[in-house]
Amino acid sequence: MMTDRYGRIVDYVRIAVTSACNLRCTYCMREDAPEEPLSTTRLDAGQLRFLLEVLADMGVRKIRFTGGEPLLRNDIVELVRIAKETPGIGDVKLTTNGVLLEKHLGGLMAAGLDGINLSLDTLDPVRYAAIARRGVYHRVRSSLDALLALPAFRLKINTLLLRGVNDDEIGEFAELTRNHDITIRFMELQPFDDRQIWRTGRFMGAEMISERLRATFPSIRELTGAGTEHYSFRIPGYRGSIAIIPAYSRNFCNRCSRLRITADGKLISCLYNQERIDLLPILQKGKDKTELRNMILAAVSTKPENGLKSREGNAETSMSRIGG
Repeated sequence: MMTDRYGRIVDYVRIAVTSACNLRCTYCMREDAPEEPLSTTRLDAGQLRFLLEVLADMGVRKIRFTGGEPLLRNDIVELVRIAKETPGIGDVKLTTNGVLLEKHLGGLMAAGLDGINLSLDTLDPVRYAAIARRGVYHRVRSSLDALLALPAFRLKINTLLLRGVNDDEIGEFAELTRNHDITIRFMELQPFDDRQIWRTGRFMGAEMISERLRATFPSIRELTGAGTEHYSFRIPGYRGSIAIIPAYSRNFCNRCSRLRITADGKLISCLYNQERIDLLPILQKGKDKTELRNMILAAVSTKPENGLKSREGNAETSMSRIGG
């Protein structure tokens, strides 16, 4: 087990397998953000296998593949299989916007993927095109329907709420939990928007989301939340649950168990920490586990007690370049 200087166990790593994305969401990337070539320097399957072996030896038990959009990697199924076959890794999940999911879903399931977080901010095709700046809602909806048809699969829908943009869909999203054992996660905006909308008054805080949810469903019951799902609810008679993620307004630092690794091999100990440890050179050699282990331990030792103290410092950064 890895433990930082404040006694927090670090057993969860989010790995961005690409920083490229096929959407240009208004809260993440500018419309004119250049298309990033998929050949841009990134960790290959062999380097990821080596990295996962070392992480597992150090007590990491949970892996999430992110991006950018991880399904832009043609070898994403192989990466999931490698993670699932790594002794010690018990939980492998993936976050995706769903545009390419139908193409890969069968392979991902066969590889043993444990769960998917589907990023979906609206159930309206016209509004989707305005938020994502791409008219591909029908593909995402097909992916969602395919996921809902899977028995006993862990599905969470991440919906970033923006005041005056999609906050009128809270009830419609919540209704998805009526017949499906899934979790709808309403999320606050964070200041990683490539200088687009953070200061436009669109932010919708967790308390406001909670008030709107309770007003829409007066009989809703509060559950005991876990991790970042501090606010958790269930509507009586509904199969699924609803969570509110106060990603900006609430401090989860005292329970942080994460490290992040960017697509080009930079290790980040805290979402709001601008310091990076470059793992790529040692991963390219792929031999010295001791050196890699020491670099990871160095990152763990620098995890701040409270990363939110410096959260405004990264306000011009897109989440796609950090690892969503």
